[in-house]
Amino acid sequence: MGGLVTTVSAIAERAGVERATVYRHFPDERALLQACTGHYVSQNPPPNPQVWAQIDAPEERLRVALCDIYDYHRRNEVMMARAVIDLPQMPTLREVMAPFFAYWQQVRQLLAAPWDVGDPQMSLVEAAIGHAIAFPTWQSLVREQGLDDLHAVLLMVAMVRCVARS
Repeated sequence: MGGLVTTVSAIAERAGVERATVYRHFPDERALLQACTGHYVSQNPPPNPQVWAQIDAPEERLRVALCDIYDYHRRNEVMMARAVIDLPQMPTLREVMAPFFAYWQQVRQLLAAPWDVGDPQMSLVEAAIGHAIAFPTWQSLVREQGLDDLHAVLLMVAMVRCVARS
């Protein structure tokens, strides 16, 4: 199966079944990745953006959202770090994760919506928010720069505020 590092034999052994059983249920890499990703997301759902949509003030909406998002990144760090590594080598994984990427695009739009800036400034605000919500940004700020989640949130809110005002 394509780019998977884990073998079907290892999956079968871990599940206590024969390899043929695994292939019967998951005939190809896409089917296996969809099942695994679907199960993982059902056990670890991303934050609900509707909570943030109720907050009108742009900075407060962003602050509350980033607190939730960074908590999500922290709880899912191991899996997300693996996905970041695997995505460039696994086109099927990118396809399977398309709904997850669409979710983050919707989050970016929701968080950018209340900022009262005109074009072309809005595209800069959206880019700054996209950067702020990204897992690698959280990972850099917390793991490489040594910030705690709250200070990472405050830094990203300040960044977006500066972009919006420039």
